[in-house]
Amino acid sequence: MFLARVEGSVVATKKDDGLSGRKLLLVRPQLVDESDPAKFRPGKNTIVAVDSVGAGEGELVMFTQGSSARLAPNMKSAPVDAVVVGIVDSVDALGQVIYDAKTDGQA
Repeated sequence: MFLARVEGSVVATKKDDGLSGRKLLLVRPQLVDESDPAKFRPGKNTIVAVDSVGAGEGELVMFTQGSSARLAPNMKSAPVDAVVVGIVDSVDALGQVIYDAKTDGQA
């Protein structure tokens, strides 16, 4: 699993039937910053992921990719490579809280 920030949504009126009725999110992976482990740094790429938990823009989420994505509920026959599987409440790295959803961002 990976962490990502939801940056927006994707609308596709014509798509594979296996994606019908599914919300598509644009997510940017978040990495612990090597120069300051008390912070995240954004990844360079963005990913389109199917939302399985009701995430929204700006939230920090957990997502999975590849064959693991199809193990999420109701995704077995869907043509997916990335699925949002959780909304993050907090992240603790090296004994320090670096993200807390209650404070709406990095601690």
